[in-house]
Order: sequence, then structure tokens, then C-alpha cells
Amino acid sequence: MNPLGEPDWRLFRGDGVPRHMEMPPAPPWRRFGAGERAAPDGAAPGGERTPSASGPARPAPYLIEPEHADVVNAALHLRRPLLVTGSPGTGKSSLARAIAHEMDLGEVLRWPVNSRSTVQDALYRYDAIGRLRETALTRDRGEAEPDIGSFVRLGPLGTALVPGGRPRVLLVDELDKGDVDLPNDLLTVFEEGEFEIPELARLPEEQSVVEVLTERAGERATVRRGRLMCEEFPVVVITSNGERDFPPAFLRRCIRLELPTPDEARLRAIVTAHLGDDALEDVDQLLDAFLRRRAARELATDQLLNAVFLRAGGMDVTAADGLLEAVLHRLGGAV
Repeated sequence: MNPLGEPDWRLFRGDGVPRHMEMPPAPPWRRFGAGERAAPDGAAPGGERTPSASGPARPAPYLIEPEHADVVNAALHLRRPLLVTGSPGTGKSSLARAIAHEMDLGEVLRWPVNSRSTVQDALYRYDAIGRLRETALTRDRGEAEPDIGSFVRLGPLGTALVPGGRPRVLLVDELDKGDVDLPNDLLTVFEEGEFEIPELARLPEEQSVVEVLTERAGERATVRRGRLMCEEFPVVVITSNGERDFPPAFLRRCIRLELPTPDEARLRAIVTAHLGDDALEDVDQLLDAFLRRRAARELATDQLLNAVFLRAGGMDVTAADGLLEAVLHRLGGAV
């Protein structure tokens, strides 16, 4: 409380006076630790589990129109990658988690693409230097050489192709940030559903079966004669912010899904899904400010969620000088 008896949301005052301040609860999408946190774009994906007296809470639903869900189902039936495009904050990345949750396919394997990403790294990594060092040490101690499988770790794409009874979900996030040749490099893997690890393929026949590490901690996969082929093609969700075009050969092998920018009704539903019905109280002014600013420049849905969360915590975002601009800042251009 401040001297006037009003709730005070300020944790930092900038006056140099030390105070013991207790941190308030974090937004649902910024909670770390046990369980997968909800992501703030589009809607809550499956996976947010808040313990209660009756057990884990039911995850908030992923808000998607029936016609868009039909496109997802088409990709699932055809075993084709789903290429998801749309403005920031429309729920592109969350869709992969929603599919994994509803279909009970386990943890999502995520490949965040950047300008240095290669298909090779996404498939596997071989620590040749580490193996050489460990081999020298074991020889000096008179011990058996370490198994090569301990120095091969499958990446997210390679792990997604590990044979199993049910498919795994792979999120290829922001493919348009990768090298221009990256989509074409993926074509063979997506078409064949298999890849080779040359370092293992060259081993003698008595070492034709090797256990390698995977992207998931504590999990190993069996590689025979240096090749690994999936039994069920993984559920591949590829997101793109539309920063550049993809080659026709790549697009032909994908199912396209364009997620629309949420309108006012959808924004209210998203706020409710993340923060509950109470968050809609006195939100009209914030929502109007968000819609006006979004009409003139690019904004993301999670920016509105940030503003509503601060408002619910007692912070008058619309009254504080510069605060609304800091939260609803434009996404494009120089900073």
C-alpha cells in the first residue's frame, strides 16, 4: 500500500532505497518449472497444468475456427507438413502444442530456425573431438574404448523420425529466418522419412547396431547400419512470418494454413482463455487502444495480454506516461 492506502504495484522505485519486495505471481505464459507453460500467442495451447485440490487443471483450449481445424486434419491424414503463416501472435507456434496435447502425442520437439541453421544439425550432431579425447583417456587407463553412440546426438528433426508406434510432433519455428536453400534441403528428408549417419554407416558389420542419444534427455534410439527411418511420419508444423517466399517444390509438399488476425470478439475470447472471465472487466479502454494501434502498425496478440495482465494487477496502463507505448510498441522498423 502507498501512503494513501491504495495498492501499489511498483516493485522498483529507482530511489536507491533497498526494500525486501515479494514477487507477484507471473503471467501464465511466463511460469517456469514443472510442466509446460502456456504460450501467449493466439490462445492457450494444451500443456498448462496448474495443480489444484482435485488434481491437474484442465488446459485452456486452443481457439481455432472449424475451417482451420479441417486444414490441420488434412495435413494429418496426408502425412504432410503443415505450413502455418499469419501475423505475429495469431497462434502459429501454439498450434503444434495444441495438436500434441489433444492427440496425446507427448512433448513437442522444437527446431527454432535461424540464419545458421542446417538440416544436418537438425538431424544429428557428432562430437568427433569429444570421442577422440575420451578414446585417448581410456587407452591411457587401459580401458575399453567408449561406444561411438555416446557421441552422436539426434537433433529435433532426427528425433522426430525415430521409429515408434505413434508419431511425434515437430515444430519447425520461423523457417523463413533460415538460409534460402534450407527449404529445398528439407525436401528429401520429408519425402523419404529417413536419413543416414555416415559416421555410423562406415562401421564394421559387428557394430552395425548402435544406440545413440536423442533430443530428449535420457532417451536413446537404435540406429541400424547407419540409417534411421520413421514408422509413422511425424506431425510437422512449420511456421513462417511471411518474411520471404518459399520455392514451389517445397510448397507443393506442404499443406498451407493461413491464420487470420484476431478480431475484437476473438481477442476477448483469448483474454478469457488465458486470464479468466474477470480479466474482461474494465478492459474496453485497453482493447480499443490496442485495436486503434494495430490498425496503424503491426502488433501481436500477446502484447494485449501483457497489458491486460498488468491492468489486472493494479497497474493503470492507460494512465501512466509512456507505459502503454512500452507495452504496445510497434514490432517493425528500427528500435
